[in-house]
Amino acid sequence: MPVITLPDGSQRTYSKPVSIHEIAADIGPGLAKAALAGKIDEQLLDTSHVIEQDAELAIITERSDEGLEIIRHSTAHLLAQAVKQLFPEAQVTIGPVIENGFYYDFAYERPFTPEDLEAIEVKMTELSEADSTVERRVLSRDEAVSYFRGLGEAYKAEIIESIPSNEELSLYRQGNFEDLCRGPHVPSTGKLKYFKLMKVAGAYWRGDSNNEMLQRIYGTAWTSKKELKAYLHRLEEAEKRDHRKLAKKFDLFHLQEEAPGMVFWHPKGWSIYTQIESYMRDVQIRNGYREIKTPQVVDRTLWERSGHWDKFRDNMFTVESEARDYAVKPMNCPCHIQVFNQGLKSYRDLPLRLAEFGSCHRNEASGTLQGLMRVRGFVQDDAHIFCAESQIQSEVSVFTDLLFEVYKDFGFEDVIIRLSTRPEQRVGSDEVWDKAEKALADALVAKGLNYELLPGEGAFYGPKIEFSLKDCLERVWQCGTIQVDFSMPGRLDAQYVSEDGSRQVPVMLHRAILGSFERFIGILIEHYEGAFPTWLAPCQAVVMNITDSQAEYVSGVVDALKNKGFRVENDLRNEKIGFKIREHTIQKTPYLLVIGDREVETQTVAVRTRSGEDLGTMQVSAFAELLAQDVKRRGRVRLQD
Repeated sequence: MPVITLPDGSQRTYSKPVSIHEIAADIGPGLAKAALAGKIDEQLLDTSHVIEQDAELAIITERSDEGLEIIRHSTAHLLAQAVKQLFPEAQVTIGPVIENGFYYDFAYERPFTPEDLEAIEVKMTELSEADSTVERRVLSRDEAVSYFRGLGEAYKAEIIESIPSNEELSLYRQGNFEDLCRGPHVPSTGKLKYFKLMKVAGAYWRGDSNNEMLQRIYGTAWTSKKELKAYLHRLEEAEKRDHRKLAKKFDLFHLQEEAPGMVFWHPKGWSIYTQIESYMRDVQIRNGYREIKTPQVVDRTLWERSGHWDKFRDNMFTVESEARDYAVKPMNCPCHIQVFNQGLKSYRDLPLRLAEFGSCHRNEASGTLQGLMRVRGFVQDDAHIFCAESQIQSEVSVFTDLLFEVYKDFGFEDVIIRLSTRPEQRVGSDEVWDKAEKALADALVAKGLNYELLPGEGAFYGPKIEFSLKDCLERVWQCGTIQVDFSMPGRLDAQYVSEDGSRQVPVMLHRAILGSFERFIGILIEHYEGAFPTWLAPCQAVVMNITDSQAEYVSGVVDALKNKGFRVENDLRNEKIGFKIREHTIQKTPYLLVIGDREVETQTVAVRTRSGEDLGTMQVSAFAELLAQDVKRRGRVRLQD
């Protein structure tokens, strides 16, 4: 007589083994219809699973993240079923869930066309409307290999052969299609209604470039027509906001084949870059950081001692000179320890915060490069805090305050926090890990910050906190991080004299707020769609004349504003004023100043914003004050008190 305990604490007793579906039906017909799976002891199970003993059960519906993931995984199988019906010679390989959707890789003799995708999507709809029951069965590994080889599915058989022989495998059948999968899956294909196929791309079998190229079909799936429509709209917006397109429109930067993954900054783009660098330099100095600069090219032996040569060698650019091997630095941390090591440090010197706008280079695969979002040459707002174990929590707390203030200045309020704890392969004692993890967690709790725990996702040298921001399209970008490192300082002989006179190895906190400047600027371009906050805008105001007779006064206004430190340009072209206004509005210049005879006579300027708001006529000094207040506000909605 299994006793089933539900999430609200209520219990139901059954006289015989009972399936999850039967329990859902017992609770109510609406829940039975909505049930996609069940969860027992954190394990997701099909609704057909029979419970024989007492258990705590949660019914999973489409309202949960787990339910949405089940829908997406099941839709990947629906895709594979449709492909096999339309293209029987195609072989299926793998089809996992990814962010916002799924994909499935196929081996087929010719490339899939856009017309093929349309036909596949129509077939998927037919299979969904057929509402076929999804059934699970279990085979031994060898039975599964024989079964899929008999179907001519060589790739699937190869996957199964790599699984230990003593494992039992689950297969899921819907209609005439059966696939290997751990599950769970939706009870029937009728649960899969709101999906769309997005594109086809190439993908190497098992991610190995030495293997054959397969075809990867990407799709998205949601729980409602409204959610699907909203997602497709976000994609359209993201396409319009692609930073590479906007960079060309606003003349910010370019990339070219002669320097793959390296940025050619144009004057306007470099203006944004230098404003950010100047801002971050000021922020760091005000918060106790000491700026340093370390070499670009460093002997191989340092990278071997730090551990990077073994773990990171394939991503490092190297050069040989005078029979010595050098590496262009892919990160700054080993060099920062060299600065710390110059002169014996005391506990009184800690915490020591060293910051560098460090130029790094990583030999990323050419196929992974993506505008500013993935480059080979980049600059980090990198810093390392050398401290005692007892100082970890306070340093993390101070850093967290700083990070949130910086993000607010750039216009980001919604931040996701994740705490990654010890992995299986790690250095340092459990006692030290306990202290570090507790210090990070306590710092977040003390600030009243909610966070997601990621067990086992920490670095081998210590736990870390990751900070991800949401942009205007609800996309999540991981930018900031603070990582505790017990390993590298000892490997590179860092020491300080403790209060009792003994030599101790400092803890090193790796921290960044923006991450790389390049990627962060790419995020800003897309978030603001080129309409940067005034403090970042390459040109903050443009002064335009109506006729040539105002040219001298325009030049005087521009000079006066430039002398106050503003980035201002004139437009004295022999064009109609309406044309000039439209052009600078398209360029999203924050303020447009129009000068006619009346403004010359009254020594004023007529001010309008890029949004079309007419601010009226004002003295140049009044406009300068307005502009100063706008700059001071940075990316915030209102001025900070």
